[in-house]
Amino acid sequence: MDKQSFFKTIHKKLIVSCQALENEPLHGSDIMAKMAQAAKEGGAVAIRSNSAQDVAAIKKQTGLPVIGLVKRDYPDSEVFITATLKEVKELLEVEPAVIALDATIRNRPNGETLDDLVRYIHENSNTLVMADIATKKDAEYATSCGVDMISTTLSGYTADSPKLEGPDFQLVEELCKTSRIPVIAEGRINTPQDAKKMLELGAWSIVVGSAITRPQLITKSFAEGIEK
Repeated sequence: MDKQSFFKTIHKKLIVSCQALENEPLHGSDIMAKMAQAAKEGGAVAIRSNSAQDVAAIKKQTGLPVIGLVKRDYPDSEVFITATLKEVKELLEVEPAVIALDATIRNRPNGETLDDLVRYIHENSNTLVMADIATKKDAEYATSCGVDMISTTLSGYTADSPKLEGPDFQLVEELCKTSRIPVIAEGRINTPQDAKKMLELGAWSIVVGSAITRPQLITKSFAEGIEK
């Protein structure tokens, strides 16, 4: 899928994040593929997924464009979303429509830079690059490195971003007013009302994950609500 087609497909639509880490009950490519199929039947136009194996399984199951990433911890860096060329190369083997990278200003492992990774992806594939950012400063840095879109995925998860219970509406609004590339709203979008507000603020598209695809967290919110 080319750049223009991808952005047309996701415009003002819902992207669903289907991810389960090794310590979570739904971990496994077969399960994630079925979760993605359920999301497709519910109206998702694209899927965001962790690991090359899950990306491949979801592509085969759904036929939807997939935003791929690899979460991996490195001892010398806080960056763990597609942190190095190793993860990039794993993903390129299964040809996702987009690769999501941590695009914060934090130091990456192995002395690599965001610019290194973006350039490698663009020079070796037709895959687009999504920059997962936490602050306006991150967004400016990512844009200077040539990414294709910005996502507010990491707002609230870095030391220099605000800790909010809900979505970072302010960041999305500010970015939509200043960014020359599409802004994707992601992070703690828990209700359809949250999603609608993000679109009204100018977000190109919406990514929702935990509120749809992590039943243990959904159940916890009900259980805790009853206790209150």
